[in-house]
Parts: sequence; C-alpha cells; structure tokens
Amino acid sequence: MSSETVTNNPSTAPPTKRAPRIIRRKKKDSTTNDITSPTNEIPPHIQNNTQLNHIISTTLPQDYEFEIPKTIWRIEKSNAQHVGLQLPEGLLMYASTIGDILVKFATKTTAIKSLSILGDVTYGACCIDDLSARALGCDLLVHYGHSCLVPLTCTVIPCLYVFVEIRVDVQHLVDCVRMTFLEEERVRLLNEVTSSTSSDDSTNIRQVQFQAIVPQAKPLSPGEVLGCTAPSDATDDIDEPASNVEIAKERVMIFLADGRFHLEAAMISNPSLRALRYDPYSKTLTEERYEIVKMKRIRRDAIQSARKTMGIILGTLGRQGNPAILSRVRSLLHSRGIRSIIVLLSEIFPKKLEMLSSTNPDGGGRVCAWVQIACPRLSIDWGHYFCVPVLSPFELFVAFGEVVDTTDEGGYPMDFYSKGGGPWTNYYESNKARKAVSYGV
Repeated sequence: MSSETVTNNPSTAPPTKRAPRIIRRKKKDSTTNDITSPTNEIPPHIQNNTQLNHIISTTLPQDYEFEIPKTIWRIEKSNAQHVGLQLPEGLLMYASTIGDILVKFATKTTAIKSLSILGDVTYGACCIDDLSARALGCDLLVHYGHSCLVPLTCTVIPCLYVFVEIRVDVQHLVDCVRMTFLEEERVRLLNEVTSSTSSDDSTNIRQVQFQAIVPQAKPLSPGEVLGCTAPSDATDDIDEPASNVEIAKERVMIFLADGRFHLEAAMISNPSLRALRYDPYSKTLTEERYEIVKMKRIRRDAIQSARKTMGIILGTLGRQGNPAILSRVRSLLHSRGIRSIIVLLSEIFPKKLEMLSSTNPDGGGRVCAWVQIACPRLSIDWGHYFCVPVLSPFELFVAFGEVVDTTDEGGYPMDFYSKGGGPWTNYYESNKARKAVSYGV
C-alpha cells in the first residue's frame, strides 16, 4: 500500500461557501420520534444574528461548516432542553466551543438546561449512540461528521446529522485533473461525506471535456463512500443516462479525502481502476495503491478455517451491530450443526478475543473462528492480528456455501450499507428494521 505525488499547486481560485444541507423525514408519522415543521427555513433572528455569526467566525475553523444556525433552529422548534453532541475524534476538540454557542443562543423558546458531550470513540455514522444519549436523558442528539446511515425511524430519540462539509478549492482540483489526464479519459469522482458538495461542484471537470461520472451506492449520496460501502464496477446507479455510460471504459477514480480509509473501500471494490486521492488541505493529487491480491488470499484462508465451534460478536459501539443480521447468522450456524456463543463487544481487540476463544460453549471446545457483526473492515484490515479467524457476515455466508465467491473475478464486496446487497447487509429487506427474528433456533 503506497502513494506517490502526481501534481500540485496549479493556479487557485477562492472556494465558495456552500448552502447547508438538511436531513429530515419526508412525512410525519405519529409513531416516530421525528419533529417536523412546515418549513426548514432558518428564521432571521438566527440566520442574521450578527453576534452569533461573529462568534462562529472567530471561534470555529472557517473551512468547516458546523451548521450552527440550523442546529439552533432545530433545538428551538423541538423545545429540546437536554442536548447531546457526538463528534468523531478529529472534531472532538470543537465540542466545548459548539456547546457553549448552542447554550448561549438557543434561548428563544425554552433555554437548554443541560448539554452532554458523548466521549466514546466514534468511527463512523454506524456509531451514532442514541441509546447512550437517551440513558443520559437527552431529548435531542446532534451527530457530526457523518451522513444519516442508521434510519431515523430506528433511533430512540430525535437525531440531527451535521455533515461538517469542508470547503474545497474546486478550481484547483479541476486544474490538477487537467494537468494529469488526457481529455478522452473517463474520470470517476468519489468522496467522503464531508467533501460531498465539493464533489458535486467538481463536475466542472466536464466543462473541460473530461468524461466525468459520479457513481452511487444507494442509499448513500452520489459519490459518497463509507469505510464498508462503496460503488463497484458493476454499479448502475450513475448520474448520467445509461446510453452515455460504458463501465468497461472507466480507468480512473479521483477520491476527495485527507486520508486513505474510505479510499481503500473504493479500491477494494474497484481493483481495476487507477486510484488517485486529492487532499483538500495540502492541495496534492497522489496516486494510491492497495494490495488487493494479498488481501483476498488472507481472507480466503480465514474463510476456509471455519470449523465446528464459532463465536458471534454483536458490535455495541453505537448502532454498529444489527440484531436482524445476528439472527440470520445464528440460524445459519444452527442449520449446519455448528455450536456458537454470542458475545456483545463495543470494540474488538486481539487480546480480548484470545481470552474469549477459550470459552467452551455447550461443551464444544474452544472457539475456532468468530464472525463479527460490527464493521467488515475490521476483518479485512486487522483480521491477521487475531489468534483465530475473524470473519465478516459476508465471509461467513461464503464459508458455508450460502453465496458464490466471485471475488477472484472482481473486487471484494463493499456493500454493508448498500441497497441491493445480500442477507449479510443492513438494507436487505428483512434486516432494515434492525430487529432480532426467530428462525427456529
């Protein structure tokens, strides 16, 4: 796995400020916990508050859009009195400042009486911790840095997602592409959610005669990639007419991100594409590589090691674990006469599993392999550090012949939160409700 600089620092143009995005349910359902209003327009007493705008501009980084006015408006119209804030590690340093601003300015209806900052590690949108927020007594949770992955109908308190979009110098990206590629080359644009609007803007590449497309793995936004979910070469959800899209001719993907984790998901899913990463902070375009053949060999060896006694891990970090997938996994093992033990873990470490692997479920001996319902990338990226194989749900289905292994011919499935995936995915029809189901076990 490596990277090399391709080009850097062509002429620049100042970035433009993006309009804030708003996520809400489409219709009111009295059985849900959402609070809607006829309009999402932020009222003037918030949007045009000179003191508020001054504090935002002087205490928070200008390149990050924390959508403070929208958050204040949501607090006011829902009469929230105890607000919880959840931020990933890279944004946690701004939590106290954001909290102070919200407490000071969200006062038009009922003043905030309590504000809690959730300190547990937050790796992604799957880690939204509405359960802990409810235990703290929060009546609104604001989750920063990720898109709405766990449906709002499944959360136990109202939740607001703030993407924290970063402002990218789109013209600089376009100039980098112009200097790097021939105009007849196809360019696929992908990104983290924090760069999603910039990816929309970067379709300006089309104006310089590049064949640019923005693929989509629904229900994610066009171009959006998660650590466990990415569009693949076979994806048909592309924002161009089908007659204009020839997947086989795509040769290049450009990924907007300052790190590799999400990019690696796209490379795992699309091994035939040349991958370049544009870092919006350093303004560099680098070529990235991933050892896909080595990864597949390691995972295939792990799949073939599944034996008579297995452990099932349900991730409890936020909403990582899906009880419906747990039911399917347990049913599959039961149907094959495989003894199993279920363990709940917020984080999965080698030493912890080494101790648990000596567990004797129903007198069946030590655990020979684990299947973890938390994050597929944990198995892919760190599986070789464990004392016994640790499979993802997809790999378990392959191990017991429930799905044909086609990874030799193409990429590795990155579809854990993609619609149209198999019974190991979160949006499989009977898994969407995230409720445990009895399969006669």
